[in-house]
Amino acid sequence: MKRLHQPGRIWLAGVAALAAIGGSVAVGAQDGEKLAAQLCSSCHGVHGKSESPMFPRLDAQVPHYMEAQLKGFRDRGRGETDAQAFMWGIASQLDDATIASLAEYYARQTAPAGPAGDPALMARGKEIFEHGLPAEGVPACASCHGAHAEGNDTFPRLAGQHEAYLLRQISVFKNGTRANAPVMSAVAHTLTDEQAKAVAAFLQAQ
Repeated sequence: MKRLHQPGRIWLAGVAALAAIGGSVAVGAQDGEKLAAQLCSSCHGVHGKSESPMFPRLDAQVPHYMEAQLKGFRDRGRGETDAQAFMWGIASQLDDATIASLAEYYARQTAPAGPAGDPALMARGKEIFEHGLPAEGVPACASCHGAHAEGNDTFPRLAGQHEAYLLRQISVFKNGTRANAPVMSAVAHTLTDEQAKAVAAFLQAQ
């Protein structure tokens, strides 16, 4: 889709959506579903079920984590290129109550598994996710993200997330442009590209 590569137009569409629901983010705070449909769905899909790996799935995401990320975009503490291009402008229009309403709405959505990939690659990823690679200093992903990649207040849900999106996040943790999660920044540096791809392929299918 053309608009995926036109962040300025996406930002303007977001501002227009806010105006359409009353010109005040406080209106959206009362109705997370309405705001999500008008402001977020063009990129993140209906009910947060993004079909484009450019944008993460938000369905069933941990609400506390999502609130933290939206505030990070708003306050410009999360600064990778995609964040600047697609989220800084939109998030700057959101107050805390609206952010909480959006997070609560997305947390209530169901999250079906994503498409499966190469069985051998996913099996390798499952092993790393569940047990890590102790001899290589790679911790088990499940130790932070949960046994089923369901996440918790501090760490996000990863189950079902786009493989390409996960790989892009590992990349920005490694290069330092996403610096709002020191634990993940450290972990990302322990993974080779091949290991990261295996874990991402496994997670997408969960």
